[in-house]
Amino acid sequence: MRILEEFWYGNVEPMEYGSFSNEEYKELLRLITKNEEKLQAAFSNEQKELFSKYTDCVQEFQTISECLLFQNSFRLGAKIMLEVMEE
Repeated sequence: MRILEEFWYGNVEPMEYGSFSNEEYKELLRLITKNEEKLQAAFSNEQKELFSKYTDCVQEFQTISECLLFQNSFRLGAKIMLEVMEE
């Protein structure tokens, strides 16, 4: 039960349990940053503002999607544990 208590008190960061040290992940993040910088340099002020609004919406969407994925994964894990405990 220690992990649940730590989770309750906010001492467990679910993102820390991911594989974000993956080289493919790091490379994609580098490319995203590089390409965004190139786009920003080529944009007019109006285009920069529009792109900023777009990226804000994408980030909000990703946050919601990740939260829903976490919730569904947690539920699946709980269902698996229940089934294991029934046997």
